[in-house]
Amino acid sequence: MLKQTCIRTFITSLVVIMLAFLPGFAPKAEAAPLLKSGSTGGDVWDLQYRLRTLDFYTQPLDGQYGPNTAAAVARFQKEYGLSPDGVAGPLTWRQLKKYTLNQPEMDIMARVIYSEARGEPYTGQVAVGAVVMNRIQSSEFPNNIRDVVFQPRAFTAVDDGQYWLTPNETAYRAALEAVKGWDPTYESLYYFNPDTATSAWIWTRPQVVKIGKHIFAH
Repeated sequence: MLKQTCIRTFITSLVVIMLAFLPGFAPKAEAAPLLKSGSTGGDVWDLQYRLRTLDFYTQPLDGQYGPNTAAAVARFQKEYGLSPDGVAGPLTWRQLKKYTLNQPEMDIMARVIYSEARGEPYTGQVAVGAVVMNRIQSSEFPNNIRDVVFQPRAFTAVDDGQYWLTPNETAYRAALEAVKGWDPTYESLYYFNPDTATSAWIWTRPQVVKIGKHIFAH
């Protein structure tokens, strides 16, 4: 009996470890850190990076929560309808994660843009990134970029492996433009190439604009 119990425990642990490496698997989210003047470390660096993508923070990323960081947080809070107290608490983090990406997430965005739209005009590349941001902000989709991108059959480039190509500088620039709020798609949640689309359902979505070879739709 003890041997069987040990075997079951080992198998369960092995399954959990394997799941952790699957793209769609995410462990339980940790509580957002409370950051304020005097805080230091990687969470502050992450905060500064997110604020810099929206041009609220322009100083070096140093992981030190000083007056410049507090002022940047207050500006972000005021812009996004929060009490501008300069403290990064749960509500501030919730808004930050809806409208910004951290550095590893920017890599995901650049990969999606490059693999899905590297042959498209620059506006079309930004448009793909805008769709990703619109999905993160929509209640119809997951609230983080990793789960949005790795939803089953959400992106052709993920399904066929092109997602793992190395993005170029243009893809990173387009990713930053999309995060900053440039949305050539007018809040679209979908896009497709009419020459290659095989889904009858996608044609039922209200079409908004055509950019390059892609039609963007609500």
